[in-house]
Order: sequence, then structure tokens, then C-alpha cells
Amino acid sequence: MRRKVIVVTNNTSVSLLEQDCFVTGTLLDVLIRCRDLVHQGHLLVSHPLVSSVKPNETPYKSVVLSKKRGGQVDFQSLSIIEASLKKAEQMLSERPLPNYSERVLEDFQFIDRDLLETGLASLPGNL
Repeated sequence: MRRKVIVVTNNTSVSLLEQDCFVTGTLLDVLIRCRDLVHQGHLLVSHPLVSSVKPNETPYKSVVLSKKRGGQVDFQSLSIIEASLKKAEQMLSERPLPNYSERVLEDFQFIDRDLLETGLASLPGNL
């Protein structure tokens, strides 16, 4: 059981623990919530734009952060989340998300959940 990380997601198919954060909103809302958590001292554990699925292709995003807040803002985490947010905003402004069918949305949920589960499985046992 993971104890030292939290998942921030807008994917309803992800099984969440008490410490996790479900965001009702868009992929951008998830990234903004992650940025807020980094400002509170949490560290990014997974990259916000991992995989070849681009922000203007999927409405779902799951990101892993440290559960425990550090004493100060980690500038590497802050730099990564700010750049990711900027890139996602740019891509979505150039080409907004299409209106997907429910079946396609379920496929994107599956891809996001699978990427998350694979990432969590690769974490050291003490996380």
C-alpha cells in the first residue's frame, strides 16, 4: 500500500485512497491543482506530461506527488509543473479537444489509469 504519495486525477476510473485528490474538471484543472500542491511543498513524483498521449488528445490526467510537504518549494518540481501547464495550455489553444464518444472517453480513462498503475508499481516499496 502506498503511504507516502498522493494521486491527483480527474479520471473517475482511478481507485483513490483517502489521501488522494479528485479534481472535478479538465486536464488543465489537474495541472493547476498539482501546481498549488507544489507551492505547498509537495514534490512531483511523476512527470505531468508523461506518455505520448498529448494534452490536446485526452481529457484525463493523473499525477503522483509526495504526500509529505517539504519545508520549502522544490524549484525543480515547480519548474516542471509550470512548463507542463504552459505546454498544455498552448497545445489546447492551438487544437482543442474533440467531442469524443463515450467509448473513446473510456479508452482514454483506461490509458491514463494504466499509465498511473504502471508508474505506482515502479515506485520503491517504501513509498
